[in-house]
Amino acid sequence: MHAVVVWWELAGTGRTIAELRDFLRDEAVDRFAAVPGLVLKTWISDEAGERWGAIFLWESAEAAAQPIPTRAAEIIGAPPGHRHAFDVEATVQGVHTLDSLSGHGLAFAS
Repeated sequence: MHAVVVWWELAGTGRTIAELRDFLRDEAVDRFAAVPGLVLKTWISDEAGERWGAIFLWESAEAAAQPIPTRAAEIIGAPPGHRHAFDVEATVQGVHTLDSLSGHGLAFAS
């Protein structure tokens, strides 16, 4: 397995986390649900620090190297300012009451 962490510094871009949440609900989540080799994508934000990003968990480094949708970069106006790739040493899924890991987070909060 392979993990990739990316993020943008939003200060000065004219974009807000609220706008990007709309983008998640309207198109991004569904688009990434169909990406081959992607095990899990978690979008992350830090409103106080004006940062937006994602954590990808891939089946392999080869899967992580494939071209993926870049709409967030188009909306923000630049590619991520930070991109770090890691080998995954171990994974575990804890005991929880969620039926699925999909569809949770602030973008879906009412």
